[in-house]
Amino acid sequence: MSQSPGFVFWKTFPLSLQIAIALILATVLGILLGAGNPSPNLTELINHLIIPCNLILKALRALATPLILLAILHGFLTVNIPGRSGRKLALLLLTNTLMAIVIGLLVANVLQPGRWWQIAAQGAALTEKTLDPWGLLQDMIPPSILQPLVDNNVIQLVFIALAFGVVLRAIKTEQIAQQKEDYRPIEQLITLSFEAVMAVLKWVIALVPIAVFGIVAKTIALQGFKPFISLAAFVFAVLLGLLLQAIYYTARVKYGSWVSPQRFIRGSSDALLTAFSTASSTASMPVTFQALIEKVGLRESSASLGALVGSNFNNDGTALYEAMSALFVGQLLGLHLSLPQQLMVVLTSIVASVGAAGIPEAGLVTMTLVFTSVGLPTQYIALLITVDWFLDRCRTAINVMGDMTISCLLDGKKQHFEVGNIAEDFSHAETQRE
Repeated sequence: MSQSPGFVFWKTFPLSLQIAIALILATVLGILLGAGNPSPNLTELINHLIIPCNLILKALRALATPLILLAILHGFLTVNIPGRSGRKLALLLLTNTLMAIVIGLLVANVLQPGRWWQIAAQGAALTEKTLDPWGLLQDMIPPSILQPLVDNNVIQLVFIALAFGVVLRAIKTEQIAQQKEDYRPIEQLITLSFEAVMAVLKWVIALVPIAVFGIVAKTIALQGFKPFISLAAFVFAVLLGLLLQAIYYTARVKYGSWVSPQRFIRGSSDALLTAFSTASSTASMPVTFQALIEKVGLRESSASLGALVGSNFNNDGTALYEAMSALFVGQLLGLHLSLPQQLMVVLTSIVASVGAAGIPEAGLVTMTLVFTSVGLPTQYIALLITVDWFLDRCRTAINVMGDMTISCLLDGKKQHFEVGNIAEDFSHAETQRE
């Protein structure tokens, strides 16, 4: 049965345009319903506008744990990482992500965008945390394999994923050495499951404009436009944090590789524009790889590790955004995150960013785990959905810039010249990615 022309026309709309239309319609409806002074008779109706948003957030929370588990397993089985380069790559990924989160927390603590206009917290309270590294270490191992999937415990979830990922990778390596293909059914099953979760996630993301319409209309109808003052401050704070992260990348490239900052910025322009326009590091991957070889001048091995492997595990912009979001919502509700709680945000943001897939809005999924780790109410993520479509593009560009930085650092401080066909190199890397 053919689809109606109207449905096809709506599907061809970019998500950003759909959200923009939803914002306009929600603003009009919010004004008609009172713009901060609603009629008591309409209050119950206005509160019902949030129902679609709550349902979408519940779906995102449900997808969070399988997404991270399958993303890590899929990465271990499909990505080819040489041993020595792999250790250096892991160290570079960790330091870059840690710096991104530190920058995010620093900017959020200094600017405190959530204090610009606070919302009365109705029963919101933070989970009390104490700085107990030994307790955290003991809690890392779950009492059962399935419990992290139920409790949304991101630390336990990543521990299980890493343990099975390492084992499955070892089995695959052994089978390849013995010229056997017994590992293929397992790899195909995990790949199929990962793609299935991705497909469901895309369906949920397609409903985000409806969530934006409901939360914006309700907020304007009940509280007017004042709550968006803090949201504007949050957007400014995130952009400042991402800018500082970009400066950090440029400094690392200057002092850690042979590539000059000017060459790096010029060479990365196409990849960054692609990342911003598509909001997907996966979609930007071919452009990123080609730019690293043809415009920056890196070796194929260094370019492939950064662009192809890094895109699976390097999500610095997402980690920065999630850490800042947790502090912002805490400030918005008048809740203070102590140092141990902020350290918990750091830890969960690092491990949750590993599962942030290279598709638009996937950071919203893993953010639910970060909020849960410190007891923040996840329903307030709905407020961030109104600006996430724009910030998602910005942080994706930073993710891709981080991938390119990793490639430059892996290439070393001495330029290497390779004689070969660039088209063949690119074709080989694409085959390796697939």
